[in-house]
Amino acid sequence: MELRLPFINRNPMVAVVRLSGAIGAGGRLPLNDEAMAPVIEKAFRKGKPVAVALVINSPGGSPVQSALIAARIRRLAQEKDIPVHAFVEDVAASGGYWLASAADDIWVDENSIVGSIGVISAGFGAHVFLSRQGIERRVYTAGKSKSTLDPFMPEKKEDVARLKSLLEDMHTSFIAQIKTRRGDRLTSDVDLFTGEFWLGSRGVELGLADGVGHLVPKLKQLYGDKVRFSVYGRKRGLFQRFGMTMAEDAFAAIEERAAYARFGL
Repeated sequence: MELRLPFINRNPMVAVVRLSGAIGAGGRLPLNDEAMAPVIEKAFRKGKPVAVALVINSPGGSPVQSALIAARIRRLAQEKDIPVHAFVEDVAASGGYWLASAADDIWVDENSIVGSIGVISAGFGAHVFLSRQGIERRVYTAGKSKSTLDPFMPEKKEDVARLKSLLEDMHTSFIAQIKTRRGDRLTSDVDLFTGEFWLGSRGVELGLADGVGHLVPKLKQLYGDKVRFSVYGRKRGLFQRFGMTMAEDAFAAIEERAAYARFGL
């Protein structure tokens, strides 16, 4: 005779983790490993989920933070033997796609944007402006490379070459991540790793995603109509809730808006 307790829900539960926003270190941007670690850990460990679903809406950002978050997801998935499904909303591009690649399968809307497997570094040069204003910049260093890419000094070819070498190494790491996670699902399209991006339906054809599918219907298809959802996300701090970091938040919002604008969003 089986004892049934009325307060125990036996229906399968999927933990849903929302990964939304640009990726960057510290509290300046919403997605980083420090902020998301407790959220992700709780999702895998609380309530014995049958799966973890990642809801992703990110234009990318820091390669390091993208790698750290993705590695944490993979480690927990392997430790707990829990499948991970990624669902792309508006965009999973660059570092956002790196996050999606941590899942065992990736589902998109037909109009989602995926890809942008590349690395970018952007800055500015103000030495001409300073010269016109009669301002002389004085820099003293110990070590010939300490003033590399100083935006207030004329650009040096050797500095640019060094930066491009670093970007190429990062790009190689990014490509290795995608090839490892997506394997033979990827096509041999020559533009796959050039930084190009595509709509979701085309991404499926290229092997960047496994199909068109939305969170609730897809998970019901996989785990039954009675599947339950437990949603986890980053909580805003007390000062942020009361608008006490307005200046920092404003700059972060501008930076994040610019990241989304690269994809027409």
